[in-house]
Amino acid sequence: MTITPEGTAGGSVVSWLMTGENTGLGKIFAKVMPVGRLVGGDFEKGLTAMKAAAEGG
Repeated sequence: MTITPEGTAGGSVVSWLMTGENTGLGKIFAKVMPVGRLVGGDFEKGLTAMKAAAEGG
């Protein structure tokens, strides 16, 4: 995860990059099961925690 300052109002741009290699059964599974469905809940929890941290909560 990369956080880069943006603008003069104290904003930021957050980039999240996931990399890896899909081979064998993992490659087949990735074509059948959407990634959003696999990590969506964790992604939402992370965004909520990041927002709380950014707002001083």
